[in-house]
Order: sequence, then structure tokens, then C-alpha cells
Amino acid sequence: MTDSKTHALAIIGSGPAGWTAAIYAARASLAPVVFAGVPKNDPGPILPGGQLMLTTDVENYPGFPEGVAGPEMMEKFQKQAERFGTKVLGQDVVRCDFSKRPFELHTNKGTVERAHAVVIATGATANWLGLESELRLARAGGGVSACAVCDGALPMFRGRPLAVVGGGDTAMEEATYLTKFASTVFVIHRRDSLRASKIMQDRFLSKPNAEVIWNSVVVDCLSATDEHGNEKLRAVVLESTTNGERRELEVGGLFVAIGHTPATKFLKDSGVEMDEQGYVVLRSRSSETNVEGVFAAGDVADAHYRQAVTAAGMGCQAALDAERWLGAKGLV
Repeated sequence: MTDSKTHALAIIGSGPAGWTAAIYAARASLAPVVFAGVPKNDPGPILPGGQLMLTTDVENYPGFPEGVAGPEMMEKFQKQAERFGTKVLGQDVVRCDFSKRPFELHTNKGTVERAHAVVIATGATANWLGLESELRLARAGGGVSACAVCDGALPMFRGRPLAVVGGGDTAMEEATYLTKFASTVFVIHRRDSLRASKIMQDRFLSKPNAEVIWNSVVVDCLSATDEHGNEKLRAVVLESTTNGERRELEVGGLFVAIGHTPATKFLKDSGVEMDEQGYVVLRSRSSETNVEGVFAAGDVADAHYRQAVTAAGMGCQAALDAERWLGAKGLV
């Protein structure tokens, strides 16, 4: 049995994957501890609860027919996990020692927590342009987003001109998706050619409301106050990369599609296998990593889907895998 000083299961991260893993683990009487993290900027906002904390309305998660605010959704997830006995620590894990049994988790408070099994669910953060106006509007739900599939169908964006920053396959995929709802979709790219595969370029450019603005970067986001007193994006300021000239482009939404960075810096030298981008590598369809007793779930191990519902499903898998592993080892 697990003694009082060592957790059976520690979950690092507090997004949909982390809370779902906690719900399943707590209901299985594992008394999990969740390291929820602390707010920070790197350079964009990173909040406990993950990227949904920057999402005003979530309309594509089952069970919320009228939609739900991202922060409210994460609050409900947390309350459900706590209801079954999950312990929540508002701390970051800054280093993991998986060479020891039980595992050692070093926190930003200088403490060391121990656990027999660990679920890594720290997610991935969107890469932002780093503009003050961009990040302010993203935090406020003011028309700046890093996920078109998550937010593009919202009423605030429908029938309006929208802009996508980026030139890779992700940008083309997001821009193509937005053509279903926008009057015009402008792809803003700093060069005179796109990095995306030809098939992805052709798919976007074949749309009648698709347009590319070449050799340009966004240097500011301009806003106006709506009838409810909320600050909303009204235009972006573009600067030419060839001659430095600036102009305004009126848009109702800006989608930043310049990639994501998995939150795995704390796993350096931990022995957990990661790919060249820093995403945790999983063993087949399970949540198992290359380190026995260490599991991963959500965007930290998923560079493809990056959706709340897929992250939650992976959190379920990780909890079930951890429970079975702990039981097989006689640790619970």
C-alpha cells in the first residue's frame, strides 16, 4: 500500500486531460494529486486550466448545447475532480527524477513530492506574435485566437473578414476552415511564398473568399468598444517586409497559426522520450511513455488534433492505464 508521504498517482497539468485523469483516478480511490501550475507569460498568457482559459465560448464540447465559457468549463472539471477526493496543488513541477522509485517531482516552491505513477498532461501553448495588443485581446476574448477550429464558428466571426497569420500547413488548414464562415479570409505571410504543402495551398486558394497578403507582418491590433462595453478587434496594422510601409486591414478576427510549443521543458534529462518538436512520444495507442509508470495525455502528446474533447479522452486512457499498472505492481 502507498504510505502517507507518497502519492499513488500524481497528475501534472490542469487542462481537460489532467482533470479527466483526476476524475477517473479519484473515483478509483487512487487519491490523486494534481499539480495545477501557476500563471505566467511566455510570452503569451499561460494559465492553470490550459488554453481553454483563453476561450470565451466553447460550442463543440458535448453536453453544453448552449456553449460554455472556457474558464467556467475548467472550473466545473476541477470541482468534479475535487468532489471525489483529488488534491490540488497550485504549483509547477520544474524537474522530474524518474530514475528513482517512487518518482521525485521537484516544484517551483523548492519542495519534492513523490509518486508511484505520474500522468503528464501539461499541454502545449500557442506561439504568439508577442504584441501587447494581440495578447490583451486574446485574454479578453476580443477577437484574437490561436485555434480556428475551436473558435472560428462563433457568431462573432461569421460573415466578417478574418485574418490568419502563418504560412505552413496548419495555417492553411485553419484558413480553409474559416472560409466556411467568413466573408473573406486573408492569409498574412511574411514571405512571397508559402511553406505549406501544395495540396494544402491549393485547397485554400481554390475558395472564392480566399486571399493571400504577401511580404507582410502584423505589427499591431486595433480595437473598438462594442455596445456592451467590450473591447473587440476592428483591424490589424500590416507592415511590408520589403519597404516597411504600413497600412490597416479591417478584420473582425485574427487567428495566429504559427505553431505550438509543448510544455515539456521540465522533462529535460528526465528520460522521457520526446520527438524533435518536444512532444512526448507514446507507446502505440496507449498512454504509456518509454518510462514504466509514466503516462501522458492531451496536447503534450498530441500535435495533430489539439481539441478539448480528444484531450479529455486521452486523460481517461491515462488514468485507466495508471490504475492497472499500479494494481499490477501491488502499489494500491
